Amino acid sequence: MTQTNQQSAASEADIAAAMLAMGRAARAAARDVALATTAAKNLALTTAAGAMRERRAEILSANALDLEAARARGTTGSFLDRLALDAQRIDAIAQGLLDIAALPDPVGAKLAQWTRPNGLDITRVRTPLGVIGIIFESRPNVVADAGGLSLKAGNACILRAGSESVHSAQAIHACLVAGLKAAGLPAAAIQLVPTTDRAAVGHMLAGLNGAIDVIVPRGGKSLVSRVQTEARVPVFAHLEGICHTYVDRDADLAKAVALAVNAKMRRTSVCGSTECLLVDAGAPKAYLPALVRALLDAGCEVRGDDAARAVDTRVKTATADDYGKEFLDAIIAVKSVDGVDAAIEHIARFGSQHTDCVVTENAGTAERFIARVDSAIVLHNASTQFADGGEFGMGAEIGIATGRMHARGPVGVEQLTSFKYVVRGTGQVRPG
Repeated sequence: MTQTNQQSAASEADIAAAMLAMGRAARAAARDVALATTAAKNLALTTAAGAMRERRAEILSANALDLEAARARGTTGSFLDRLALDAQRIDAIAQGLLDIAALPDPVGAKLAQWTRPNGLDITRVRTPLGVIGIIFESRPNVVADAGGLSLKAGNACILRAGSESVHSAQAIHACLVAGLKAAGLPAAAIQLVPTTDRAAVGHMLAGLNGAIDVIVPRGGKSLVSRVQTEARVPVFAHLEGICHTYVDRDADLAKAVALAVNAKMRRTSVCGSTECLLVDAGAPKAYLPALVRALLDAGCEVRGDDAARAVDTRVKTATADDYGKEFLDAIIAVKSVDGVDAAIEHIARFGSQHTDCVVTENAGTAERFIARVDSAIVLHNASTQFADGGEFGMGAEIGIATGRMHARGPVGVEQLTSFKYVVRGTGQVRPG
């Protein structure tokens, strides 16, 4: 074996040993955090929030290193937007921790209770999941959101940041550790993988010898696809956020224009950004031109069908690939459809079961859309940008799950718990 190969083998062995050690530490910490008082968890969260505000300059300096490296790689604007922090965003992340602290503690909450004819008292109560592995790329806020939610739900977590956000992640993680120490909770309750080597991801997907109970990926299509393919533990994930806004013939035009522009342009890099605008061909003639021009005037590139292109010469021809594409940029596909049923069919074919909206003043049409669109989040007369756990009153979220098992939609504290049955008797024995 050459010296280079020996070094590589040693490095791989070191990573494997370090990851297994993190898994053991997380499992031990999970037992303590599962029994932690609400007061202790809240103290850790509020202290971490205070540390983030006190260390704002340090976090911004770390983020500047990540941004500099990203620009040197020729990274796109939408990616930079997801990565970038400023004073306002840091304050929002800190406020998210305070919001999580203000939530009811889910651990031990009674979900149901009943008594059997034989006198057995049965209660279903919430319990932590255990150890959560979070693998993410560019969004440094995931460190605080995931760490805070996991802690409030009584779990330990292992966070693995991509090389894109490693400096920012380390700075934010230090604040969380300060909170844990202030509350007398184990620092291993929220761990950050110290390497950006991709081998670390493979070890997490394998479960770290049973230490990890669930994996949550936050990142691009290639990362999520890899996690869903290789993970040997359950996964909460969505592959893409291909979100639609359908404007019905009975929509209020002013409302529809405002919603369409906000749904696309508020932040184009988030997974709740509308990627396709569907417009009812039976709507008044003024509707499609008003919607298309409002988007164009807002700085959005519009790729449309023949009807959309006839509205304005600035509209580009949509290709077949543009429908069902997650642009994550100031680009939107526009198409005319023959009513609500055609919109539902289009969404079923091209959507990703993430977030879809109907804009209409017709209650019957709205209910038809809501009942038939099988997405994690379905909205009526509200921007798809509301696809966010914080906006749902969850304090924050780890991500939007589009699967059907256990968690669906924003993954907050309740979704990071399971349950157990507590059965109390007075000496009952089961007859033979």
